[in-house]
Parts: sequence; C-alpha cells; structure tokens
Amino acid sequence: QLEQHQKTLDVTDWLVWFAEVVLKAQQATLDRVGFFISKAHFYDRHRDQLNERQAKAIARMFREGPGGFKGGLSADNYLKITGTSRATATRDLQDLVEKGVLARTGKRRHTRYWLKLDWSE
Repeated sequence: QLEQHQKTLDVTDWLVWFAEVVLKAQQATLDRVGFFISKAHFYDRHRDQLNERQAKAIARMFREGPGGFKGGLSADNYLKITGTSRATATRDLQDLVEKGVLARTGKRRHTRYWLKLDWSE
C-alpha cells in the first residue's frame, strides 16, 4: 500500500488501509478478551460438576482457543485425551451435554461436541 502512494502526497488510501488494519487488530483483541472472560465464567459455573476425565478434556478444548477443535470434539478425540474406554467416554460426554457444558451436533459417527460458552457474560 505504501509503495503505491509514495509517488504522490495523497495518503488518504494508505490512511484508510491503516485504519482498517488497526480496527481488525482491536476486534481480534476484544474477541480474545471475551473468550478469556467466558472461560472464567464457565469454570465458575461448572468446575465442581466435572470429573477428572471431563476436566482434562475441557481444558484441552480451551487450549484450542475460541474456535475450539476444528470440526468439534469427537468421541475419538475424547478417548485419546482421556485414555478411557469407549463406554466411559460415551457416559462422560452424555453427562456433559445433560449438565449444559457441551452442545451436541450430528448423529452416530458424525456426532461432535462444542463448548457452550455465553459470550454475553
């Protein structure tokens, strides 16, 4: 952008571009701060409801950031994170959905789980 406008004294286009970059950076910062606040509220609400395996999986999901696991958490992901049996993983995931910790989408092999975060908190 800067090279394009070095031939003239008109810096309007460059200023517009620069302002857009600053606004995008501010929005990214607000999104990240909102995520951390939501994470704190989430743990305030659910910390005492989670068993060790569930807490480990939830912590791993949070490490992925605001977008979570690409495509959502699968039962296979849960098995790898927790090292538990498939039956226990199924019970744990169902329990997390019933407690309002996770939202479930899809069916059978295509079932995915997402953290239920309230960004308006």
